[in-house]
Amino acid sequence: QVQLVESGGGLVQAGGSLRLSCAASGSIFRVSVMGWYRQAPGKQRELVASITSGGSTNYADFVKGRFTISRDNAKNTVYLQMNSLKSEDTGVYYCNLFYRGGYWGQGTRVTVSS
Repeated sequence: QVQLVESGGGLVQAGGSLRLSCAASGSIFRVSVMGWYRQAPGKQRELVASITSGGSTNYADFVKGRFTISRDNAKNTVYLQMNSLKSEDTGVYYCNLFYRGGYWGQGTRVTVSS
């Protein structure tokens, strides 16, 4: 059974930075695709960034140049460094692990004040 625990969310002013972390249990982390998704109030969940087991990354256009996803396989942890935050980045951020199926964390809330 895979468990994902996100942390690092909070309240930040526009232009500020936050780093989200997602720690995974189990032995499949290093072979999994990891992703960060977000869900703003009243909107559908959307992909923010993903990283393959080999370290290839993919970003949504609305975060390119501002967010960086990375992973530490030794720590079973994936990170999302968020810089130059905007009010529209507000939402709940979810960690996703994909390997023969998907697993979700409980989410961490990010609020960006303008």
